[in-house]
Amino acid sequence: MQGRGSDGNLLRGTLDFLLLASLEARPLYGLRIIQDVQATTQGHFNFKEGTLYPALHRLEKRGLIQSDRQPSDSGGPPRKYYELTEGGRTELARQREEQRAHIAALRPYLEFA
Repeated sequence: MQGRGSDGNLLRGTLDFLLLASLEARPLYGLRIIQDVQATTQGHFNFKEGTLYPALHRLEKRGLIQSDRQPSDSGGPPRKYYELTEGGRTELARQREEQRAHIAALRPYLEFA
């Protein structure tokens, strides 16, 4: 996963949060998740399928998301859609608070310049 001018370690710690947040409103399939994150962050976060699918599988193993194959809206083969579980919604809320606390703690340093 890449972000403009960002440290790879910081981005890896943000990936799960971005994935859970992108699935909050509705189920999405892989490419749409990537597009959603890119659009929502105005291209700041950019990752490939090789990063996405292992992360989705990890979140599914943890019971935070579940998947379901559904017919493609473009007439192709069925797509695997991912959606949050109740545990995933709880985890997203926890991570959202953690992110807010992180931002609040950094704010004095961000506004210093």
